[in-house]
This record gives sequence, C-alpha cells and structure tokens, in this order.
Amino acid sequence: MPTLPTLSHSTAYFVQGVKLQLATLAESYLLKDELKLNPAAVSLVFSIAHLPWILKPLYGMVSDAHPLPFPGSARRERRRPYLVLCGLGGAAAFALLALSPPSRNLALACMTAGELAIAFSDVVIDALVVERARGEPQATSGALQSLSWGAQAVGSLSSAWTAGALIQAVGPRPVLGLMAAFPLLIAAAALWVDEGRLTKPSRSRSLEGGSGDSDSPSAASPSRGSALRPSLTTQARSLLAAVATPTTLAPALFILGYHASPHAGTALFYFYNNELAFTPEFIGRIALLDGVAQLAGVALFNARLKSVPLASIFTWVVWLGAGASATQLLLVTRLNQTLGIPDKAFAAVDSVLLTALGRVALMPVLVLAARLCPTGVEASLYAMLMSLSNLGSGVGDALGAALTAALGVTAHRFDGLPALVAICAVGRLAPLLLLPLVRGVGGE
Repeated sequence: MPTLPTLSHSTAYFVQGVKLQLATLAESYLLKDELKLNPAAVSLVFSIAHLPWILKPLYGMVSDAHPLPFPGSARRERRRPYLVLCGLGGAAAFALLALSPPSRNLALACMTAGELAIAFSDVVIDALVVERARGEPQATSGALQSLSWGAQAVGSLSSAWTAGALIQAVGPRPVLGLMAAFPLLIAAAALWVDEGRLTKPSRSRSLEGGSGDSDSPSAASPSRGSALRPSLTTQARSLLAAVATPTTLAPALFILGYHASPHAGTALFYFYNNELAFTPEFIGRIALLDGVAQLAGVALFNARLKSVPLASIFTWVVWLGAGASATQLLLVTRLNQTLGIPDKAFAAVDSVLLTALGRVALMPVLVLAARLCPTGVEASLYAMLMSLSNLGSGVGDALGAALTAALGVTAHRFDGLPALVAICAVGRLAPLLLLPLVRGVGGE
C-alpha cells in the first residue's frame, strides 16, 4: 500500500511527466510559430536549455552536504527545503515564459531556469528513492523504480492529450501559464517527506569519516557554515570512487553512447507540421501514445526483464531502435503512401516503438544505481549516472542541430531530411561497440 513518502516521490515524477509533454510541446510551438526559429536553431535552444540536467551531480553534492533549515523542524534538512525552493522557482520560470515578450534570449533563460528547477528536484527525489531502496532485493528496488517512473509516464499520459488541443485552441503561452502551477505540487510534496526515518545513524561515519553528521544538531549550527567545502570534497572523492567501479560506470557509459547518437526529432517536428500538416492536437495524441509506451516499457521491464543481463537488453534495444529509426525513411520519402500506410498511423507507431525501447534501456540502469549506490552519496552518484544519460541526449541534440543545418533542412525545405534520418539511424548502432563493457553486469 502506498505510503506518504512514496506518494511524494510519485508526485515529483508526475510533475516531470507533465513538464515533458505539456511544457516541451508548448515551448516547441512558441519557438517555431512566435519566434520563427528554424529547426537547427530550435534544436540548439533545447540543447542549451537542457544543460541543467547535465549538472545534476553538483545538485546532488549540494543537497547531500549542505542541509537547509525547514519551517517547523528543529534541524537542517537535506531534502525538503530544496523541494520547496525548486517548486517555487519552477513556477516562477514558467510563469515568466508565459508572460514575457517575444525574445529568443529571454525564452532561453526562462526555459533553462525551469529545467534547473525540475532537474534539481529530480536529484532530491532520486536520492529519496535510493534511500528507500537501499538494502532491498532487486525485485523490491525494481518495483520502487517502476512505481516512480510509472508516475512520470502517468504525468505524460494525462497531459499529452490536452496539451495539443489546448495549444491549437489558445496558443502556447496560456499552456505555459498552466504549466506554472504544476511545480507547486513539488513544494507541497515536501510536506510528506519524513527525513528522520530515512537517515541512518551510521551516516556520519560514511560521509565524513566520523567528523560529524550533516543531519545532526551540529550540522544546524551556524558554526558549521564553513564546513560546506570539506563536505563537498569528501563527497567528490566518494563519488569518484563509486563511479569508477565497472558495475556502475559501464552501464552508464552505454546509456551515454546510446543517447549521444544524432537526433532528427526537431526536423521531423517541422516536417510533421509544415509538410504533412499535422495539427497540434494530433501531435499531442502522438505524445499521449508515447506516454502509453512509457508505461508499457516500465511494465515490460518489471514483469519480464528485471533478471535479464544488461548486455542482452541493450543488444535488442540497439538493433530494434536502429530499425525503427530507419523505417522513418519510408515516411520522409513518402514511400509509406505507396505501401498504403497513412502518414498519421506510421508516425504514431514509429514514435511509440522508439519511446518504449528507450524506457526499457533506461530502467535497468536506474535499478542498478539504486541497489549499488553507497551510503552518504545517494543524490550525488545517482545524479552522476543520470547526468551521463542527459549528457548523451545533449550531444545527440547538438549533433542533430549541426547535421540539420549542414544538410539544408529548414522550416519549409526538407530535401535533406532523408539523409538526416539515415545518418541518425546508422548512428544508433554505434553503442554496439560498448556492449563488451556491460557483459556480466546485472541480472543477478
């Protein structure tokens, strides 16, 4: 039966899911229709705006090492104050984006600030999940991860259908204004977190070699204000030592390589809208199906794949992902019509398959990180592993933007799109070179 702490974790992941669909789709149309940016520029804006997700280890180290006061608490805390600050900051960022005048730089600043708030809260919630999963068997920790990521999928699912319809009806800015309300749920979820039950007495020894506990009364003392630097130093050393182990680093490097292949998503977004005349409402329906695909990927992993070796999972994901990407050539060359496959059906099925495969590839890494994360660096290590994935996505977006510009793909010219799709499909096979690193990892 779900507990209040479990519900707090799920709430934060739910908000992430809403942001993934509601805000991202609205931002895409804001950049495309109001700011009149070309596909390469939009890819670059999103790549820059997502930089806060690459810096997640820093947030983890700050959260782990520098507790803050919380109203009604007699001590400083590592989780709840940051959740409140992230919720309020995220709400302000999306509200300003909705109300700001048309400006690429201001839009980029607001988007980046919103991503920072969501990314920081993600680190804090990840740490809470890891703390609850510590010492649990693989099946139990996997179930907790599945619940958390299932909540994200539910957030995506519940917002995807309405997002497109709302954008089509009122435009992207009112939708971004609506998005501003959701980060406040993260602040509210902080009230459900009981840090006392998650903190273990041995944490002081594991964190600082017996020099003190960040959650102890001494940590709340003003005299400890100068202790942030040594705490961060200790955190960094522990983090590097934990990351250096093959069982944690190898899967993360594979995920980095998997996501670092060039992406054609933004160019396809313009192709769908300007060439195929897909409406925002239909784009939202594709996003809805993607939410279903996320749930399916989580369910498949939880039911069938928790004990399967990582190398086997990754091998199938790579080959199926490359194949699904290659089939996009049929759509951009319009051969799907020759085969009697409607444009909308083809685009929807292809997107669903790629989304499900991505979730299946990510889940075992999350479970492995939760199980192996050492005491005292919960937020830091988990954030480092996920940041490698986010770094890969950023690299993939940047490579996609460069290829889009080099091949001459614009808002209304798509002659180079088949070549772009082909290059991206071939690039998805590159992670096969990293498979030897993960053989024998996981599945125990």
